[in-house]
Amino acid sequence: MITGGGKGGEPRWRTALLAVPRTLRDDLWTAAADPLPRLSRPLLLARLPHAVVGVLAYATGVLTADFLIHVYQLVPGLALLLALCQSAALLAAMFRPIPAWWMSTAAMVGAAVAARSDLPWEAGFPWTEPGILAQAATAFLLALRVRPRVAAEALGINVLAGLGCLMFLGRGQHENLTQAVSLLIIATLLGAALRGRRVARTQLVAQEELTAEERARRTLLEERNRIARELHDVVAHHMSVISIQAQVAPHLVKDPTDELTENLAGIRQNAVDALTELRRVLGVLRSEDPSAEGVRHAPQPTLGRLDELIANVTAAGLTVTTETTGEPHALSPGAELSAFRIVQEALSNAMRHAPGATVRVQLGYGPEGLTLRVTNTAPDGPAAPSPGSGHGLLGMRERTAMLGGELAAGRTPDGGYEVTALLPAPARTPADAGEDTP
Repeated sequence: MITGGGKGGEPRWRTALLAVPRTLRDDLWTAAADPLPRLSRPLLLARLPHAVVGVLAYATGVLTADFLIHVYQLVPGLALLLALCQSAALLAAMFRPIPAWWMSTAAMVGAAVAARSDLPWEAGFPWTEPGILAQAATAFLLALRVRPRVAAEALGINVLAGLGCLMFLGRGQHENLTQAVSLLIIATLLGAALRGRRVARTQLVAQEELTAEERARRTLLEERNRIARELHDVVAHHMSVISIQAQVAPHLVKDPTDELTENLAGIRQNAVDALTELRRVLGVLRSEDPSAEGVRHAPQPTLGRLDELIANVTAAGLTVTTETTGEPHALSPGAELSAFRIVQEALSNAMRHAPGATVRVQLGYGPEGLTLRVTNTAPDGPAAPSPGSGHGLLGMRERTAMLGGELAAGRTPDGGYEVTALLPAPARTPADAGEDTP
């Protein structure tokens, strides 16, 4: 005999056998609510299963009462009570399946106990003919909501209850155990299969949502990294200017004091250290982007290159018109870069998704900001499948949010598309502009 593996040196089979009552109690002795899952259909179709169960409960209740009175020879009051329990169990199975299953099983045993001893040959025992339909439907609704193990336990108890009735309350050769057990097994397997399908679909939907969230998060990080790489050059330029100005400043002052010389030397050293750290950050950002190596030393574009950009897209077949309102003035390098990239991405989207359309680019300069509006008309025909990554709008929103601005994008009434960005970019003073030159 194998004695190892059990708790306290007990045989494993003994430990497993002792755990059966506790497992059955935990699985089948609960009154927890478990309503039928909602269907993603219109309200009338979603309520259809409830209506079907209601009609089945009424029909089986009437037939069971008639069967118990005329075949099992029960008094009408007891017959009605047992039939009502069977019907109520079927209705309750839609909301509390385990208590409903207990009620259905108890009604079956009660009817078998109270049945007359000399049943006719055609009478079903221990299940009445309509009763087995109601109990199979209850078993189906139970298996639809509980784990397969619990459904199997309930099926086993149902079968044992039927066998017990035959052994201790046998009524000759009138048993219908084979047919009843077959029907109960089919109902349980069908409910368990549908539950497994629903669980798998739910897990698939949850996984798809998780994948979509991860993809969106990764896309956002990629766009922010790309923007950070571009802004690095702008920030590095300013730090270089500060370093050079701090180095030159002592030579512009006659007999500079030691304190001034020391402070300017500290400013220059801090600027050099900041440049070193910026290069390290850029190395991290570019470590997973081999394509960035080719543009490491390329100057970042500004609105001064907007005419060149429009000439390129015009040569590619896109009709573009431009309009500038307000007094153009110099913007901060970050604002210039963001404005250029927003226009560039909007024109790329128009070429990709609106073939044959006419595009209008509007720049509105104001004292406190710049308004960009890129509008295209409806395309002449369907757009070809785009090989792009589809991150254009996300990049525009990130650049606008970085500057504290606002961006709106959407379709126009005539079937075109419009992108509008408001960038807070105050005009730079001559002193500010002087920062760009040593």
